[in-house]
Amino acid sequence: SKTKLRKERITKEIKKIHKESYEIYGSPKITELLNKKGEKVSQKYVYSIMKENNIKAKYINPYIQTTVSHDFSDKLKNLLNRHYNPTKPNVAWCTDITYIWTYDDGFVYLTSVMDLYSRSIISWVLTKTMDADEVLKCIEKAKERRNIENPLVIQSDRGVQYTSTKYRELTREFIRSYSRKGTPWDNACIESFHSLIKREWLNFHKIQNYNHAYRLIFEYIEGFYNTVRIHSHCGYLSPAQFEQKYLFLSN
Repeated sequence: SKTKLRKERITKEIKKIHKESYEIYGSPKITELLNKKGEKVSQKYVYSIMKENNIKAKYINPYIQTTVSHDFSDKLKNLLNRHYNPTKPNVAWCTDITYIWTYDDGFVYLTSVMDLYSRSIISWVLTKTMDADEVLKCIEKAKERRNIENPLVIQSDRGVQYTSTKYRELTREFIRSYSRKGTPWDNACIESFHSLIKREWLNFHKIQNYNHAYRLIFEYIEGFYNTVRIHSHCGYLSPAQFEQKYLFLSN
């Protein structure tokens, strides 16, 4: 029957999308992509097919630990104040550090800078220490990649790296904003990304050493997260597509 043939076709398409997303997408994102391809389906229908075929979004919840607050003074203000949706790129960035365990090298540290407009990771570094000089190379890379003319807001926590003289020098033309004491969700977007890379990617691997971790992070950020992975914040486009759309419309 027509209904049966349609169901078979959609099941095949669901399996294809699920596989291409490294088995990461659940029914909301798969529904969105099917509708974009012209298959008018509801999330309930997609979910029922996925359940029937035992197709699941895979993730392993990470144990999250990030930088320890260093400066508790009131002079560090939360200027961003959870305004996470700027209307164009390079208005607000956020940055954070997360720990990644490897068997041979112990902890290595991923520092990322995100543009809040598209949730794109504009720069990242993986270091063997949490030394401010090493970690802050990420800010230098972000400034080089994005030709910055105007002051922008950059949000971070109060970790020692982000309250250092070196950080203040590097962000002299920026407006620095800090999470308030004991409120990590002030920097929720970047913390959510660090949780995501672990849940969707790193936790499925026994990470041998620094080089192995670097390769996995490169694959996820450059090969999937920025360029392919659709984001509800971006109207179910990837961060790169969302920024391209902005450039196209603003020209």
